[in-house]
Order: sequence, then C-alpha cells, then structure tokens
Amino acid sequence: MVIKMKRVSYPTLYIRSLSIRLKSVMQYKLSFILTTIGQFLGSLTAFLGIHFMFQRFDSIEGYSYSESLLCFASILMAFSLAECFARGLDTFPTVISNGEFDRILLRPRSPLFLVLTSKFEFTRLGRLIQSVIVFCWALPNSGVHFTPDKILCLVLMITGGMLVFCGVFIIFAFLCFFTTDGLEFMNILTDGMREYGKYPLAVYGRDILLFTTFVVPFALVQYYPFLYLIGRTDNMLYLLLPVLAGLFLIPCLILWRIGIRHYRSVGS
Repeated sequence: MVIKMKRVSYPTLYIRSLSIRLKSVMQYKLSFILTTIGQFLGSLTAFLGIHFMFQRFDSIEGYSYSESLLCFASILMAFSLAECFARGLDTFPTVISNGEFDRILLRPRSPLFLVLTSKFEFTRLGRLIQSVIVFCWALPNSGVHFTPDKILCLVLMITGGMLVFCGVFIIFAFLCFFTTDGLEFMNILTDGMREYGKYPLAVYGRDILLFTTFVVPFALVQYYPFLYLIGRTDNMLYLLLPVLAGLFLIPCLILWRIGIRHYRSVGS
C-alpha cells in the first residue's frame, strides 16, 4: 500500500508559519505591547531630529518640512516591513554559528524560504504605526492629491523599498557564509539608510545619489518617485522606477545560491 502525501504549497506554508509565530508572540502580550511601544519611541528620535532641523531652517535644498517627512515615512515603513518579514536573514549569523543551518539544508524545502520563516519581528508594528501617522499628516500638507497614479506611486515606493531592504538582508546573509559572523559595515545600508532616508537623497550630493541609483537602488524607491508624488515631475518613468528597483533581488538571490555552494558547516 502506497500512501501519497499532499504537498503543501509555499504560500500556504508561509501563512501557517506566520500564524504560528504570531500566536507564539501573543502568549506574552504585555511584553509584545511594551516592545512595540519601545520601537515606536525609538524611531521617534529620528522624527524629532527632522522637526528640530526645520525649526531652524525653512527648507533643505528646496524641500519643505512636510516633503521631507514623506521621505522619512516611506523609508521607515519599507524598513519596518522588511525587518518584520525578513528578520530571519538579519539574524542569520546566529543560524550559521549554532549549526541550525545544517538542519535547514536537510529539510525538503528551499533554505531561503526556511530562513525567512524562522523569525518574524511583529514588534516592528510600532515603527509602522509611526510611519502611517506621519504619512497621514505629511501627504495633505505637501499638496499631494489622492489620484490613482499618486496612490500607485505611494504603493510602489513602499513595496519597492521593502524589496530593496530585503535584498540588502540577503547580501548580509551571503557574506555570513564566508565570515560566519555578521559584518557591521552592512548596517550602513540598513539602519544607516533608514537614517539617510529622512531627507530626499539628492541633498547628500551627487556621489550618494549615483550610488543609491546604480549600486544599491534606494533612490529608485525614494527620491525619484517622491519627485513624481509631490508633482515636481510628470515623467511616468519616475513613477515606475520602484518596479525596476525590485530587479535588485535577482543578483541578491544569485549571491545567496553562491553562498550555499560555498557553505562549510561550523558544527553545533
């Protein structure tokens, strides 16, 4: 007698993993609430930095307070979503060093999928709530009207930003295959980018703008679509650039596969 087992699809497995992790977190509701509040207050310092800056200056490189807040909110939301759903990659050095990745490789599913579903950081809801609040204030004060193309632009900025941050997390995990431990300089492209994103990236100069356009494409999900959002350009290409930024995941996934081929167990 042959027993055939039904193969569960990846989306179903992902939803189940998400549900299990959420139920696990909610077993300690007070801890979850306090940590979420802590995340909200932690990112509040970045907001206050922008606020106090504009107490002294009316504009920065021609951009107003509310316009800068749009950049801040879009990057903060994208980063919060990436940290929530790709936290397993951010903590990948631990997976390598404690031998857990050896067990992952023995399972009949994609290693990347299993790493992604190994950890979700729901407390990033605190940052997400803050970014939503800032958006609700900054959008009308920037003169942005909710037309279908503006809504699409906003959705693409956030989605594209989340994918770019996830790509950076994958590169971070790729480097861990060779170093075992994480490399702190990668924080320049994660937490650092969250800080740089408080203002339109063009204010940091031509070199930074070129780097974030052609190397790690943060400008494609922040600066250029932002110009379309606030009406400084009517070029539809600027609206669609976040889609192009999503292609950044392709070389990141190639690096991941290279890393797996060169993986050497560190034991348990």
